[in-house]
Amino acid sequence: MTPAGPTSFTEGYRAPLAAAAAYAERWFEGLADRPIPPSLDIDQVKERLGRELPDLETDATEVVDLLIEAAEPGVMAMQSPRFFGWVIGGTYPAALAADWVVSTWDQNAGMRLVTPGVSAAEEIAGSWLVDLLGFPAESLVGFSTGATTANTAGLAAGRTAVLERIGWDVGRDGLQGAPRLRVFAGAERHASVDLALRYLGLGVPELIPVDDEGRIQVDRLAAALADLDGPAIVCLQAGSIHAGSFDDFARAIPLAHDAGAWVHIDGAFGLWAAASPRHRALMEGAEQADSWATDAHKTLNVPYDCGIAIVADGRAMVGALGLHAEYLPGAGGGVDPHEISLEMSRRARGVPVWAALRALGREGVERLIDGLGEQATALADGLSALPGVRVINDVVYTQVCVTFDAPASPASVAAALNADGGVLAFPSRWRGQDVLRFSVSDWATDAQAVEATVTAVRRALAS
Repeated sequence: MTPAGPTSFTEGYRAPLAAAAAYAERWFEGLADRPIPPSLDIDQVKERLGRELPDLETDATEVVDLLIEAAEPGVMAMQSPRFFGWVIGGTYPAALAADWVVSTWDQNAGMRLVTPGVSAAEEIAGSWLVDLLGFPAESLVGFSTGATTANTAGLAAGRTAVLERIGWDVGRDGLQGAPRLRVFAGAERHASVDLALRYLGLGVPELIPVDDEGRIQVDRLAAALADLDGPAIVCLQAGSIHAGSFDDFARAIPLAHDAGAWVHIDGAFGLWAAASPRHRALMEGAEQADSWATDAHKTLNVPYDCGIAIVADGRAMVGALGLHAEYLPGAGGGVDPHEISLEMSRRARGVPVWAALRALGREGVERLIDGLGEQATALADGLSALPGVRVINDVVYTQVCVTFDAPASPASVAAALNADGGVLAFPSRWRGQDVLRFSVSDWATDAQAVEATVTAVRRALAS
């Protein structure tokens, strides 16, 4: 039986889209003041949504209304300017609106010639990113689902390149029987690097000790590379998850290259420091690397999902990720997006990046990055002024880690903040001690949000 459906094609979209747009406006109007944690758990939301698939059709607008009413109590206000739980940006207005347009167009952005509108925006965004970050102009930029897949893309290019140098074609022959490929990483690398290496069949990296701020010890890296006699990849980090620290790229990259290694930088949120004159020294020498990974939904504050993989040697990137099929159109002198990302079919996730960069401009990007750093410093100053609170990392970027005198603990303070609802931060463990980590990532986090956060922590300690 054919569904009755709307009386016209456009009518089917009008009412449900209007309902969604009206709700979005209400959501943002109340976002700054609403409690951050969800008030319902998964089972409760399932009951409200309805567990059984209905036999009959439901009007599209009713479906939208049901989703909003049933699920909103289970939604965490991650866009709140007082959300510090993970490195999660908010949604910059131009980027969010562009993301809606991307969904409206519903383009398969894997093929550039058949989607010139979105491909043009993505390619421009890629060139802007390379320019802002000071990376080689000929670098290829692929848009992925997140930092994990961006790391995977960069490391895949590295795997292909270093094995090719010794005559092994991993694309044709796979890894079985290949010469051993050694991978080195700092002991405080992000877990997504390990996951990417697992995807690529490269196993757990050889870990290099780090200093008190989580930076790789370059002398220990040099010692590890001294006996290298085969292909290798060195993974460095821009922005560690606890201290926000940056490896010494100016020293580490040349010695890795001298040993014949490919250098990949995981900069999920820290890579953006290169676009700020105030913070650029943190990234000194990073432009000499071979590949880089970042996540636009973090520092740039575009909607999920939008990782970015940048590779200086485009041939290695296409060699690792590209393919040819007779039914696919050619790239028309360029490179198809599906040749530089992990998906053949994908949404045009680079368009919100274009929108954010176009709205901000070079100066706006600098202000965004500097503002996050300023608020992190202000938050550290405010927290350290509270009795019994100690900031234990050097606040060089956007991360603040604190400990507390007994009887308070990171877990108890986090629980009190969660119960209060106005501020969210999560406990972690770093350098052998329990900490409460504040990640300043939202473009809307301002002095007022910082003051409210310090007040909430003071209230939590009193409780």
